[in-house]
Amino acid sequence: MNICVFLSAADLDDRYTRPAREFAHLLGKGGHTLVWGGSDVGLMKVVADGVEEAGGRLLGVSVEFLAAKARSGVDEMVVAKDLAERKRLLLEKADAVVIMVGGTGTLDEATEILELKKHGHTDKPVVLLNSAGFYDGLKEQFRRMEDEGFLPRPLAELMFFAEEPAGALAYLEESLGVV
Repeated sequence: MNICVFLSAADLDDRYTRPAREFAHLLGKGGHTLVWGGSDVGLMKVVADGVEEAGGRLLGVSVEFLAAKARSGVDEMVVAKDLAERKRLLLEKADAVVIMVGGTGTLDEATEILELKKHGHTDKPVVLLNSAGFYDGLKEQFRRMEDEGFLPRPLAELMFFAEEPAGALAYLEESLGVV
């Protein structure tokens, strides 16, 4: 599988890097390809390192103004002209999406794929990996949106909430029929 991971490029604490590293190891060990923002810094580097060390492939999609932070020596690197094109390419090249901890860029990417799913423009499985309860508030907000009629489809059809990396990958493999 080509698994797109939306995540931070910041240097983060172990409560976030440990699950990211664990997911990366599982992804690489499973022979999957990481599709990510291409950066060689912060949590993006942690995940790319883990996938590469475990034998997986790396497919980066950087953007012109961040090209200096792009990881070298990857299996494939694409440089988009802007963030909108980057998002489009990341989703185009992926079979599934995992949302890890991140800031406004990660949230923007996450809502983009959810909007596409909500309107039936993609059926790619989406997992929100809730490391250390980072997304507890967002999870509550999504449930409120569902309860109050803001989502035309059940939340469970839009995304799966995983508390641990193994559960995230198991959901994706099951969703896509990968054994």
